[in-house]
Amino acid sequence: MNADLALQLGIQGLLTGGIYGLIGLGLSLIFGVMGVINFAHGQMIVMGMYVSFWILTLFGIDPYLSLMVVAAVIFALGYLVQSTIVNRIIDYPEAMQVVPLVSLGLILENMALLFWGPDHRSPETALGLDAIRVGSATIDVSRLMAFGLAILFTLCIFLFLKKSNLGKSIRAAADNRTGAILVGIKVNRINNISFALGAATTGAAGALLLPLMPVTPHLGHDFTLIAFVVVILGGMGNLLGALFGGLILGLAESLSALWLPATMKHLVSFGILVVIMLFKPHGLFGGKR
Repeated sequence: MNADLALQLGIQGLLTGGIYGLIGLGLSLIFGVMGVINFAHGQMIVMGMYVSFWILTLFGIDPYLSLMVVAAVIFALGYLVQSTIVNRIIDYPEAMQVVPLVSLGLILENMALLFWGPDHRSPETALGLDAIRVGSATIDVSRLMAFGLAILFTLCIFLFLKKSNLGKSIRAAADNRTGAILVGIKVNRINNISFALGAATTGAAGALLLPLMPVTPHLGHDFTLIAFVVVILGGMGNLLGALFGGLILGLAESLSALWLPATMKHLVSFGILVVIMLFKPHGLFGGKR
């Protein structure tokens, strides 16, 4: 085994894993509060990429600088989706929740096709070609920036949920919905904000991914599958587990290139998923329920 290549792949996988963790965080947050799985999660990431692309094209603002604006736009989209669709189906059986959210994903995908077309778009960014040499490894500055901002955004979500009154209300609604209602918490409003917050993480992830890969309307399905693997690996509803699940998945996919063609990285992802579901179905950080 080439040690230099393994080091390079390990660094690249770890940096990618930070973004995977952010992708899984939103899905895990929505499930943890409402028990609803957002099957349009990947398409919301793609919408975030296109919003970031639009801002870059029209105003010349780098995706790293427009991150919060993109997150705010997708936050508004998530709030609208929750208040108009998800609140109406939240008490339905799980099988009946799937169809509206899958349909929403298809609507978002076709909206992207309508507005931006099917072509791949890969905009040039300020840091796109910059790199840092660390020993025998080369680190892309754009990937390093994306990792740092993803971790920072994730920590801000953790602090918000832990320290703010609204965050405590979200945690209370996640722990016991009926009890939260009895103590005066407006659970429907909390659900709206929780879904919107989960959507905002997808917007942030989309902005961070734009400098790293070409965007196309059909990417959403891949991102949804990545989010599922991450949250199942870390434990459904466990936010810290989503972060570590993303890091583990990023490392596993990257290091698998030592033995497998890069095009087969999804084989590793779903292999991990099958093993986890067989031997530790609640995830590495999940509870005993």
